[in-house]
Amino acid sequence: MLNRLQHNITVGVPFFLVTLAATAVCGADPVNIGGHLELFVDDHLIADIQGDVKQQVMQPEPREVVFETGEPWEGNTSGYYTVFEDEGLFRMIYRGWQHDEKMKAAHKEITCYAESKDGVQWTKPKLGIFEWNGSKQNNIVWLGAGTHNFTAFRDSNPAAPAESKYKAFGGIGDYGKGLVPFSSPDCIHWTQTQEKPVISHGAFDSQNLAFWDTDRKQYRAYWRYFSESKVRAIRTATSTDFIHWENEADLTYSEGTPDEHLYTNAVQTYFRAPHLFVGFPTRYEPESQQVEPIFMSSRDGVHFRRYAEPVIPRTAPKDRNHNRSNYMVWGMFQLPNEPGEISVYGTENYYEKTPGRVRRFVYRVDGFVALRAGADGGQITTKPLAIEGKRLLLNYVVKSGGSLTVETLNNAGEVIGKSHPLAGDAIDAPVQWETSPPFSSANWQLRFTMKNADLYSIQID
Repeated sequence: MLNRLQHNITVGVPFFLVTLAATAVCGADPVNIGGHLELFVDDHLIADIQGDVKQQVMQPEPREVVFETGEPWEGNTSGYYTVFEDEGLFRMIYRGWQHDEKMKAAHKEITCYAESKDGVQWTKPKLGIFEWNGSKQNNIVWLGAGTHNFTAFRDSNPAAPAESKYKAFGGIGDYGKGLVPFSSPDCIHWTQTQEKPVISHGAFDSQNLAFWDTDRKQYRAYWRYFSESKVRAIRTATSTDFIHWENEADLTYSEGTPDEHLYTNAVQTYFRAPHLFVGFPTRYEPESQQVEPIFMSSRDGVHFRRYAEPVIPRTAPKDRNHNRSNYMVWGMFQLPNEPGEISVYGTENYYEKTPGRVRRFVYRVDGFVALRAGADGGQITTKPLAIEGKRLLLNYVVKSGGSLTVETLNNAGEVIGKSHPLAGDAIDAPVQWETSPPFSSANWQLRFTMKNADLYSIQID
């Protein structure tokens, strides 16, 4: 809006009309953020950006290889990994599969289990459930229908009975049948809940997933389908019981988002701000069959802001720049000794002679998208915000030679609070005020003046 106001001034629009327009912005209905943590992953809070500032999608830092699929029942096309934290234990469910040099399947697909105490060192327990080549000394947890893309989660619905504390979807038929439900009391012993698919409109040769949405008190599913233009796309639905699904809808995107093939979705609610959905769909190139994950976010689970830059480029280490060798694992968490980081995982070395691998990558907490100010600096002004609390907390980095200050504006656009300059690197840091704003006021705008700095999230508590 302020960009348009400046343009109006330069072309000679009378000042009083510009003033009226500015007043209309300040008088708009406030965005109710309450005490929620808010990330700058979309334009929900942003009224205006001036100068050398932009929203920059971030790339997580590559770390160590944490998992290899070298067992006889696993192989170079193992995949569709799911990881989640479960009361201090980290769990993994994944597909075991092997192809030869001519890309012919060497054995059938199976569902496997692994666990970890730290999210880095993973073990494959010998479970003794299913026989493989005459032995039950393996980590196989399912051999029936749905093993191609068996995708599990811990059900955080407080009404879920103990015998179905864990749930899963498995696809039967690549393009024509659908998703069947599974349940388990321990994530190891699984039962197919019913034979008939509970979701049947789609194309299911992908990692199709579901989870309990704690913020909206419902199950949410995301799966692959073909759009009318025959492009691989994503569809969603909701449920109250995991069996009966409704509100089916195709995902939509911000105006101008290109129509691209999206093979997986990796959608989840962000654990620090569960009102936000974040996803890492895999962009697929049919001609080369290469893939790379990108980032998207949503506030309603249907309409997403999708960024073009890959979050794990095919040049990331290592063995990613060939057929289907760069998927994002579904799941993320903070490891016990790394409170300022979020660990995510990506696959590599698919369809190759050697086993497939999973590598850990690390984001800064809340660090999916930054409001990034360059050397010339600039300003970001939020929409009017309805607030609750007595402190303003920021997640930011001010680089050498940079600067960051924040002002609060009242309904008339007047400055009613100004911070001391912020410096360094901080997460959830309370702002220190040069002129303290009246926190009893329920309708503010925030104006950030930045140079060589990144701003990730805000919270008023």
